[in-house]
Amino acid sequence: MPEQPPYEPEPRGPGGRPPENRSIAGTGAGGAMDLATSEAETLERRPTAAAGGRARSLWSDAWRDLRRNPVFIVSGLVILFLVVISLWPSLIASGSPLQCDLSKAQEGSQPGAPFGYDGQGCNVYTRTVYGARTSVTVGVCATLGVALLGSVLGGLAGFFGGAWDSLLSRLTDIFFAIPVVLGGLVLLSVVTSNTVWPVVGFMVLLGWPQISRIARGSVITAKQNDYVLAARALGASHSRILLRHIAPNAVAPVIVVATIALGTYIALEATLSYLGVGLKPPSVSWGIDISAASPYIRNAPHALLWPSGALAVTVLAFIMLGDAVRDALDPRLR
Repeated sequence: MPEQPPYEPEPRGPGGRPPENRSIAGTGAGGAMDLATSEAETLERRPTAAAGGRARSLWSDAWRDLRRNPVFIVSGLVILFLVVISLWPSLIASGSPLQCDLSKAQEGSQPGAPFGYDGQGCNVYTRTVYGARTSVTVGVCATLGVALLGSVLGGLAGFFGGAWDSLLSRLTDIFFAIPVVLGGLVLLSVVTSNTVWPVVGFMVLLGWPQISRIARGSVITAKQNDYVLAARALGASHSRILLRHIAPNAVAPVIVVATIALGTYIALEATLSYLGVGLKPPSVSWGIDISAASPYIRNAPHALLWPSGALAVTVLAFIMLGDAVRDALDPRLR
């Protein structure tokens, strides 16, 4: 047999320590492993970097995706512009939307009236700009009311279940059976107020069942997670579990549906105003202007096209925003 070379121990530094380019790293079994210095430093730095890093949440990931989504950017800019002109319409429109001159009825574009005049001699451009205030106000207020009422009722039903859940389910079925436009014709025809609040109240009354079902399903899914069961085992109260653990993890679907529904409520307000049961003159609304311009569509189509175009762009912007938010908050699309 060939002779084995004599065993030569690895040179050690002063005090029996390994040389400068070597290091001793502990193992999980309580022993030691001889590593190069660079490898040992890597093992030592990894836990530190992991501990110092920021945890990524659903909302941070969603915001990062939204900032990179051109659909969100375009729709957000359009909505921002609509909000600005709703708050300060005089920034881009001079004069009053109620100031009309019959001598200029159905005239086309001219200086001071780039959109022309309608059948009553009113400036179509000024009325289109001021009509954004009504539409945005109705859409935002109706969405907030629907989201709040539907989330509370649906969340409580999904969390407690039992008879309350069964009662709410049958009640939502009843409201789903009511046609929205027909219900508006019946309920708003007896209202004499000329403000936006009856229209907003009607939308909240018939719109909350959809959000309620979404919130109920999200709460039922969230309350089965391990962290909720752990909170129950630790003796957390119902209010703490619902507000601290379930609501933050169940609100994403509600936000998505409410954002898309906002554009629908704006279109519904214009439809009810067009039919004469929503807002009424002298209120300024795109639906009122479309209804007033319909008889003159052959002689003055501009009076109909501009408010209709503004309504279509507004509804499309909110629907696109809702689609972008849905894609960003849906983990299955990642």
